Order: sequence, then structure tokens, then C-alpha cells
Amino acid sequence: MSIIRAKELVHEYIRRDDEGNIEGIEVALDHVNLNVELGQFISVLGHNGSGKSTFAKHINALLTPSEGTLFVDGMNTSDDEFTFAVRQTAGMVFQNPDNQIIASVVDEDVAFGPENIGVPTDEIIKRVEKSLKMVGMYKYKSHSPNKLSGGQKQRVAIAGVMAMEPKCIILDEPTAMLDPDGRKDVLQAVHTLNKEKGITVILITHYMEEVVDSDYVFVMEKGKVCMEGKPREIFKDVEALKSHSLDVPQVTLLAYELRKAGLPLPECILTRKELVAALKDLRVANASAAALAKPVKQAVKAKATADNVLILDHVSYKYSPDTAYEIKALDDVSLSIKEGEFIGIIGHTGSGKSTLVQHLNGLIKATEGGIYYRGQDIYDNDYDIKDLRTQVGMVFQYPEHQLFETTVFKDVQFGPKNQGLDEKEQIKRAYEALGLVGLPQDLYLASPFELSGGQKRRAAIAGVIAMKPAVLILDEPTAGLDPKGRDDILGLISDMHKKRGDTVILVSHSMEDVANYVDRIIVMDGGKPAFDGTPKEVFAHYKELESMGLAAPQVTYVMNDLKEEGFAVDVDVTTVEEAKQEILSVIN
Repeated sequence: MSIIRAKELVHEYIRRDDEGNIEGIEVALDHVNLNVELGQFISVLGHNGSGKSTFAKHINALLTPSEGTLFVDGMNTSDDEFTFAVRQTAGMVFQNPDNQIIASVVDEDVAFGPENIGVPTDEIIKRVEKSLKMVGMYKYKSHSPNKLSGGQKQRVAIAGVMAMEPKCIILDEPTAMLDPDGRKDVLQAVHTLNKEKGITVILITHYMEEVVDSDYVFVMEKGKVCMEGKPREIFKDVEALKSHSLDVPQVTLLAYELRKAGLPLPECILTRKELVAALKDLRVANASAAALAKPVKQAVKAKATADNVLILDHVSYKYSPDTAYEIKALDDVSLSIKEGEFIGIIGHTGSGKSTLVQHLNGLIKATEGGIYYRGQDIYDNDYDIKDLRTQVGMVFQYPEHQLFETTVFKDVQFGPKNQGLDEKEQIKRAYEALGLVGLPQDLYLASPFELSGGQKRRAAIAGVIAMKPAVLILDEPTAGLDPKGRDDILGLISDMHKKRGDTVILVSHSMEDVANYVDRIIVMDGGKPAFDGTPKEVFAHYKELESMGLAAPQVTYVMNDLKEEGFAVDVDVTTVEEAKQEILSVIN
């Protein structure tokens, strides 16, 4: 039985000028035909701007078709009389939790949906407790959502939809702001609802490993469904997915690279277990052959000692001090950050990552301790905080929080204008920055609020880059970006770092991104650094990281699995290329 059926579904966005005249029409959905059966777990993939979120909003009747029809549980979403029933049937979890959290206390917010649809009070209490426990937020039930981190808010938003127990849940990038443990918990909770309650799940995601256990996958491109099939059918075509700005789970990519290098592995491997089993079979087949000599690893040259650009001296910070909501977000943190370092900051949701970086340009003032920028105390009465913020630039978790001008170009130009640069230099820097982040020129004069989530992220980064700061802080810069966009942005930041030698601080929940790009990782736990070292040094402690709600890159686990099976491999591997070379060196 179909719960969602799209027939020739078209959606057009009309752009108007200040006088209300039509400037252009953007086709976001272009004659989409698809069918979702009741109880299925469906994943929808696609690059930023491919039409995924627009399609999701149609399922929830937030948008209605320009042409064609969409039926939800037999109801035509174009028919106004079904709007409330459609939204009751298909619950929506948005990309940004701030868009759907309304109450001042967590458990009241989760209760709001069930109350609205007439669930009895006793049942509401049970549902709220169960939903909050499923997403790991029960201990925060009496907290104000405003005091929670972005990832914690997202869990509350998901719990709010879960508590309504709709026939269908649509999740639009629900785990973009969550730590690895949070992602695992939320996906597990959603899978449990799917299996035990028979709730249909539509998951929109850029995390390919989240797709592996889906029943079926749709891939969107330019408003059309360009690929569909079971996960193994979709992920076997790595090059086709790359052409659509997507990628595959890291373990699938490793197996694909090993196949290209000549190892006779099965065509599409989706899990660590499958890869280890296939390599064990190869080892048995090759047992009589001589093992290849392992290459000698080159010693990594130590960087020349640089001066400290930022020093934190016994910094502590409390939210809502001396109240019932007091939270110690930073606890006696002492750190030094050197000129030219590329640092990754990781930690579970609520560990203090964002609070820490917001101290570095004076957005938050420490409750205790001192912060020094190039030897100067930023808390001195005569210190120019405004100047500090042009030197230490920050791209926030949510780009819409720092976009405000009427056009993208004016928004990017604003920073240089605020620095007192002449108009010619402002325009030059805006063009350079927009070119660097790869935003198409036809969007330069668009409103920043018309952009997709990923495009907003690029515009926000361009606005900070245009000021040419000495320290660039990026708080979850790839959340909401498709895989190609993620690689483009991080590649761009990495290239700029190498060319200009500026200091980069990357806050991320993606262990793979951190492993691929940074030189040093600081692990935050309980408001203080738990580990501080190179990626290899930090991810060697993957079991301790797991106890903190984190993880290591997938390939690190693969190497440890192989070691346990008797393979003579080094386990301090953090990237696909390193894993590939290590495996090839022990299997001929």
C-alpha cells in the first residue's frame, strides 16, 4: 500500500524584484514520479539545490505542487481540506532545529505536538518520556531549549515529532549537527520506530553510511529522480555518484580503491564486516604466496616552532551563573594556538566546542581566566575588540545567523566595508571571496535568504574570507553541505591555509574530515581538553573517544578489525589512502 505517491510533480519558485515584478522562475521539482510503500525506510540523496528539501516540504504540505499531484496516505496535498490531516500523518524534522522549537522547557516542547492532535494527557507523558530517552535527552527534560547546543536542540526536535507517532516521519538532514554517538542514537531510534511501529521513514542525508540500512534509495539531480534502487545497487556505481556530487560510505570507497588496485574483492562492499570477511578469504587464497614487503614509512618532519597567536590561560565559563540553569561549559582550559596551525576541535554535543571558539574573538567573555591575542590581553580596558573580530574571523554553525543584506554580494562586501576599506577594494575582495567558495555568479544579486542551506554556508564563509582574517574559525562549516560541497569547502580552506599560512580552527563532528585535513586535534569533553595531538595520536585512543560519544574514522576501525583477525597491519591509519596502502602491503 502506498503512503506517498508523486505523479508528474512540479514545483516552481518565482523570484520577484522589489516592486513585485517576476524576475525569473526556478524549477525545483521537474516532473517527479515516485512511490513509497507504507512501512518502508527510504533515503533521499542529492547535492545542495537538487530538490530534496523542496520534495520533503511537499510531503508535509508546507508546499503545494505547481503542476502534478502528490498523495500522502491517499490525500491530495493540493486540497486545502486535507492540510491538517497530511501534517498529522507526515511529521517533519527540519535541518535547523530552531525552526521548530517553540516552548521554553524541553518536555513542554516535545509535548506540544501530541497535545495539538488531541492525545490524552497520560499518554502524552509516556510518549514524551519515551521519545526523550530514545534520543538521549531525558536528563535535559526540565532545561530551556535556548541553553542547549545545536546538536541537543536537534535531538529535542526529533523527539517532538517522534512523540506524535505519525504514520510517516520526514527527516531533512536530521543529524547534520550531531556528534557520532548522537547520530548513531538518533538513527537507531528512527529505525526502531520504523521496525516496531511500522512508521514510514523518509531520510534526507549527506552521510552515506546512514543510507546503508535503508530499504530503498532515491537520488535527485536538478529536480528529477536520476537514480533509484537498493543501497547496494546505488553504491556500486561510485563514479556515477561522484558525477552527482555525492560519495559512498568510507568502507565502500576503500574496497573500491582496493579493487582498482587489483584485489579481487566483491563489487559493492557496504560494511566493515563484509570487507574484513572478503580480505580474510583473499588471505586464505594467497596463503602459499610470499607476502609483499611493507614499505618503510617516511618520518613526518616536525614543523618549525611558531609563535603563539592565541593563548587561553585557565579559562572557565558558566552559562546562567547562580541560577537553577547554571551550566559550566568551560572548566579551567589552558591552551596555546600557534601561528599557521590547522587545528580540529572535536567533542560530543554539549562538550564546550562552540563555547570555546566563541571566546577566541571576544563574542563570549570568560567567567574566569584570560585570553591573549599575539601577546595582548583581550580583556584590557583599552583593547579594541572590534579589531580583534576582523583578525579572528568566525563562520557560525548556522549561516543564516550572519547573513542579513539584501543581496549575497552586499553581504560579502559588508565585512571589508566595516573595516574601512575603499569601495574598489571592497568590491575586489567580495568578487575574490565569492569566486573562492564557488558560488555561481547568477546568485551574486540574489537575496541570501533565497539560497539553499549549502549555498548559505558558502556565502557566510565568503563574507568572513573577504576580511582576510589571520585566524579563521569554522564552526561545523560542512553541516548541510553535499559531499562535493564539503570537499570543495574544506579543500578551499586547506589550500588557502597552505598558501597564506594563516591559522585555521575547524570545529567538526565528522571524524573523517578532521583526519583528512588538520595537523592537530583538540578533543573537548566536559568543558576541558581530554586529548591534544596529531590525528594519529588522538584516533589511537578510539575506545576512549567512544566513551565520550565520539568515534574514529571508519578506516581506523577496519584496520583494528584486521589486526584482530591476525593481519600484520599498522592500526594508526586515519585516511582511505593510508588504509589502501597498508592493506596492499600485506596482501599480494
